[in-house]
Amino acid sequence: MNEMAIVCVDDELSILKSLEIELLETFEDRYIYEFAETADEALEIIDELEAEGTKIFIIVSDWLMPGIKGDEFLIRVHSKYPQIIKVLLTGQADKKSLEKVIKEANVYRCLTKPWNHEELVSTIENAQINTN
Repeated sequence: MNEMAIVCVDDELSILKSLEIELLETFEDRYIYEFAETADEALEIIDELEAEGTKIFIIVSDWLMPGIKGDEFLIRVHSKYPQIIKVLLTGQADKKSLEKVIKEANVYRCLTKPWNHEELVSTIENAQINTN
């Protein structure tokens, strides 16, 4: 059985830590969890996981990050790995950027910060159902 991974990307370490705590408390060891503070770091992690045969089924990414913003990052991921489900987690994306990333990266869902725990969990659970 291939292991499945969740990749979270946010330039704020406190956000990543909060996501880590919530994911581990909810899903325990059901998934592999990877966390990146930049889109470049996340792209490296994704390539490494894919190369070793770990299936990334969902990416949760911030929008406003230094360097590569979340929309551009998710579009890049989609062009290389279209099967990965992509979720945008943001409180600052403008309508035009949201429309672009939803269309060009096939974004599954946009969650706003601060996120609701139940909404995050149901997004991940529903995303997994959609990958099977």
